Parts: sequence; structure tokens; C-alpha cells
Amino acid sequence: MAKRLHIKTYGCQMNEYDSSRMADILVPLGYETTDNPKDADLVILNTCHIREKAAEKVYSEIGRLRLMKDHRQQNGEEMMIAIGGCVAQAQGEEIMRRAPAVDMVFGPQSYQALPELIEKAKLAKNNKPSARPVAMDFASQDKFDRLPAQTSQNGVSAFLTIQEGCDKFCTLCVVPYTRGAEHSRPVSEIIAEARRLVAAGAADITLLGQNVNAYAGDDGSGQPARLGELMTQLADLDGLSRIRYTTSHPRDVDDALIAAHGDIEKIMPYLHLPVQSGSDRILEAMNRKHTADDYRAIVARLRAARPDLALSSDFIVGFPGETDRDFDHTMDLVRDITYAQAYSFKYSPRPGTPAAELTDQVAEDVKTRRLSILQDELRLQQNAFNEATVGKVLPVLFEKPGRHEGQWVGRSPYMQAVAVDGAAAAGASAGMEAQVEITGLHAISLAGRLVSSVDTDREAVAS
Repeated sequence: MAKRLHIKTYGCQMNEYDSSRMADILVPLGYETTDNPKDADLVILNTCHIREKAAEKVYSEIGRLRLMKDHRQQNGEEMMIAIGGCVAQAQGEEIMRRAPAVDMVFGPQSYQALPELIEKAKLAKNNKPSARPVAMDFASQDKFDRLPAQTSQNGVSAFLTIQEGCDKFCTLCVVPYTRGAEHSRPVSEIIAEARRLVAAGAADITLLGQNVNAYAGDDGSGQPARLGELMTQLADLDGLSRIRYTTSHPRDVDDALIAAHGDIEKIMPYLHLPVQSGSDRILEAMNRKHTADDYRAIVARLRAARPDLALSSDFIVGFPGETDRDFDHTMDLVRDITYAQAYSFKYSPRPGTPAAELTDQVAEDVKTRRLSILQDELRLQQNAFNEATVGKVLPVLFEKPGRHEGQWVGRSPYMQAVAVDGAAAAGASAGMEAQVEITGLHAISLAGRLVSSVDTDREAVAS
């Protein structure tokens, strides 16, 4: 009888990728995934430490799982609870001390050892509870060397991690402490994984990294290949229609990457390029190593290379010492650049980071007011971008049937969901692309109609 696995994923796309790879690792052990934790023999919480009160949310979830575990034990069934990801890396020993129901803890660079950890956890359960395993090594290449071929891909869009870790040490960020130093996978390894993803049905691949454009993987001759060179090779793969990458750092946008945006049609004209603040004083305090005008210049060069490029970004308001004038500089930058989408948050201290020790913390009500002003502007810009697409013809990559008869839903190059009426009659299916006129706006998607026949090239590739 198959064992059942439930993974709850918090945070970023890299965690989503990691969760899928955990499932792959456990297939040979007889685990099949379930959406219901109550049915699971093993529950993994793949945690994120970026958001405020992340650890408290994990402990709250552990409390709910403990009740399920007790109930299963009363019925003669077992449940193991594992905590993975960045909260586990930062607070592994504390989790074990506070939560006896947890059977094992492992960081984001240690999940390749899950089979051994499960065996150790079983031994600890039977003989020595204090020996519950905790795995916190930073060993990126060892992790990727030990991962099996990816088998959990089952959609048109897929994630592919090419780089992990961070050497930037922004003063507000925990990533260097939870993910370790920057490490890039070899080009050949990435190309092989991309081929497997395409063979499994992926047409849109997003390359992932904490600083994905710091990529410098071995090109096969002992020399480092940068991101632009890697994407040039990926673009030659038959069946791969779209290439994206996230998350980028302005410091690592080089000439070759900018040129790639203009030269490689498969690179989508939608880029997530976090800036965090428009104030040079705050950027320096964050240790970002770029100015607001540096960012403006990079964006100008990218848009010159790819005029249809749209941007998204991240913003933090209320960083320690931020004044009204600093915030005004952020608003100036937002209005200068204009964004199709953006993510914005109030600063909250992360234990162990330099910024958490600063004494000039901004009052909560001030942060709330500034965030509201910023989000109002970003919302206006996003609405304006979506409205500007009405009447345009965009390529839409179909993902799944829509809610209405004959309707299919896909994605524009800008990650907008597009519901296309009548697409089923035209032969639409997952992974196919068609030219679609955008006819209107729904609450969270666009409406469109076909203006060309559905591209069937992927059927030829699949056959």
C-alpha cells in the first residue's frame, strides 16, 4: 500500500520548486502525494523566513498537525511531521525544543537527504526521541548531484532552479544566512533538466535563483557562463516557447543580459527587477550597492533593447531611518519607471540581520500610511497597464479549459491570465499558442478572442 505525502509550501517560487523535488525524492520510497494532511503518513512544511511572523505561523501550523497526528495514532496510524525550508534553517534546534511533535528538521540545502532523515526519525521515535534528526548543511552541488530526475512536472509552466544562495548581504535580508553562498548549477545539468520538463509538457520555463542573474555556471570547459549565454542555449530547445527568470538584482544586469532581451524572442518581455527603495540614502543603508539613478539607467537600457518590456518590482517602506523625504524619492521612482505589477511591504525586522539592530525604527502607523500611498499608485499603474492591452493582439499560451463552455485560459507574455471564448472549437489544448485580441477586462483576468488559428507546432514536437 502506498504511503501518503502532504507538502505545504510557503513563500517563493524556489520553495515551490524545492517542494516538487522533495516529492520526486520520495517516490522511490513509495510515497504518493495527497492534498489532505489528515490522510498523510508524512507531512512536510516547506517554510519561508521572508515575511513577518513567519516562525509563529509555522508553530501555529505545527499545533494543528499535532492534533491530526494524535488522532491518527489513536486509530493505529502513523504520521511523521517534518519542517523544511528557511525557518527550519534559521531555527532548527529551537523548533525541536519547542515542538516535540516534529520528527525532523532540515534546511533548504539538505532535503536531498530525506530518505536518510526519515530512517533516522523512525529510529529516534522508537528508541531515543532526543536524537530526532536536524540537517543544516550548506551543500548546494551535493544536493543537485543527488536529486533524481524530475517527475512531478505536469503543467504547461515549470520552474527550474539554476542558482541558489546570496552573497549580497542586504542588511534587511535573511537569505544569505538561510540559503548560504551563491552557487550556480552547470549548464549541461540545466539543459538536461529543461529537456525533461519540455518532454513532460512544459512550454514556459521560469529560471529560478535568489539572484538568478548572478548565474555563473560551468559551461563545460571550466569557464563560467552567464545568464544571457545560458538562455541562448535554452532557446534552441524544440518545444520550449517561453523563457522567464526571477529574481534579479540590479547589480548583476550585464551587457550580455540586456542584449539577450533584444535578441532572443523566447525571453518574455516581462521582468521582475526589485529595487526596494527610491532613496539613495536608504539604498545605502540596505547595502544594495546601487543608486536610484543606476536603476533608472538599467531600465532605460533594457527598454531600448526590448521596447515592449514591462516591469515588476519589490518595495519595502518604513526601513529604519526612512524619512518622508526618502519615501517621496521612492514615489518619484515609481512614477518615473511605471510598473505592470509590483509587490510592496512594510519593513519588519528579521532576527540576526544588521537592520534588526538599528535603533531608528519607523513607527507602525507611519509605515501603514506610506504603504497605503504606495500601493494606491502601484494599483493605478497595474490597472493602466491592463487597460492598455485592450485592443492589442497578444500571443496567448493555453494552460487549461475555462469555466465556460468552449473557453480556454492561458497566459500573455506579461503573465496576465486571458480567458479566450471559442478556443476549444479551434482546437486549443494545453501548451498550444494563438494570437488573441484582448477585448476587455475581468476582475482578475483579461478577455480575448482568437484572431489566428491555434499553433500546433507542439503537437509535432510531442509526436
